[in-house]
Amino acid sequence: MTQDARTRLELLRTQAAERVETTAATLAELMHDREGSNDDDEHDPEGVTLSSEWSRLTGLAEAAASELRQVDDALARLDADTYGVCANCGRPIPGARLEVRPFATHCVACAEKLGL
Repeated sequence: MTQDARTRLELLRTQAAERVETTAATLAELMHDREGSNDDDEHDPEGVTLSSEWSRLTGLAEAAASELRQVDDALARLDADTYGVCANCGRPIPGARLEVRPFATHCVACAEKLGL
């Protein structure tokens, strides 16, 4: 499981890092488009406002950065031989949970109890 987990986490890390880079580049483009515009909602009449697009991209960037941190933390746990161990109760996290959420830090029972 360790090698499979590492391979999967490394793939997720690559994907999250690409999303971080892509959203950062798109946000930089949008910032450039907004420069010199006195109207915060200057936009194509048939498209979304720049403010709306800014909010959407910021949310996507934050989500990608959060996932990247979670995957990096999971890789660190894998290296420390604590991957797949619940941070609350110390019991193994079921493989099915790790399949769905490979960077999970809690078993299902503890996640429910903690409201995660």
